[in-house]
Amino acid sequence: MLEKLKDLGILSPRKAEDYKKAWYKFSRNPLSVAGLVIVIVVVALAILAPYVTPYPHHAEYYVDFANANQPPSLAHPFGTDQFGRDVLTRIIFGFRYSLMMAATVLAIVTPPGVILGLIAGYYRDRWIDTVIMRIADIFVAVPPLVLALSICAVLEPNIFNAMMAVSLMWWPWYTRLVYSMASSLRMEPFVQAAEIIGASKIHIMFKEILPNCLGAILTKVTLDAAWVIILGSALSFVGLGAQPPTPDLGTMLSDGAKYMPTIWWITVFPAIAIAVIVLGFNLLGDGIRDIYAAEAR
Repeated sequence: MLEKLKDLGILSPRKAEDYKKAWYKFSRNPLSVAGLVIVIVVVALAILAPYVTPYPHHAEYYVDFANANQPPSLAHPFGTDQFGRDVLTRIIFGFRYSLMMAATVLAIVTPPGVILGLIAGYYRDRWIDTVIMRIADIFVAVPPLVLALSICAVLEPNIFNAMMAVSLMWWPWYTRLVYSMASSLRMEPFVQAAEIIGASKIHIMFKEILPNCLGAILTKVTLDAAWVIILGSALSFVGLGAQPPTPDLGTMLSDGAKYMPTIWWITVFPAIAIAVIVLGFNLLGDGIRDIYAAEAR
């Protein structure tokens, strides 16, 4: 694939060689490759859910009490729930909401968190550093789940408010990460050289310092995707996230918990689905970390 892009002039030879080296470092760890495969499969299932699920209409308002609480079978590999809906279908549709939660939250919090960290780290020992980092410390001092639960309890319970609640308390972690890296990089010779030749502050922060922080940022984004999915599922589990009949994994866990251990499949399979997603993102994050760690050495 890289060779075709290079032949078409879309990818420069130098970039193609860099990607080859990165893939070589990544592929040396079989667990990282397994994580990448898991993430790709989950994303593909989420996108193609209406076409790959056996009963796509079960993801909406649907009731079939005649087939309620059926154990796993050929017709329903993961069984049916208390309303007769296919659990496998709802899990695959549930991937959509979990991935949407992770993508939305990280897209909202990463840019401002990184920018604030760059500003505070570059202007260290000035008032702007104190203001930004003390505000970040206030948010970090409150446990994330407690803050998210408090916000969601005040607002109307739905998936949008759950995403906003998680976003509000997640940005300080990126600010602190980038701040620590920018604080050390600002004294490096290449930054001082850019200052000597008259480069602007924006150029130094975004062209000199930020590229050297990308490895840690990308690794954290991948690992945080797993944490956001867990937190979103926890909010739905207590009734403050996605509301029925939305096929959210946390909501499915909550609905099935009251039927344990007799009708175990309503709870066990959604729990396994969450564990698989989290495992995939964590293994992928480890592989990305290994790529940049090898470059640093």
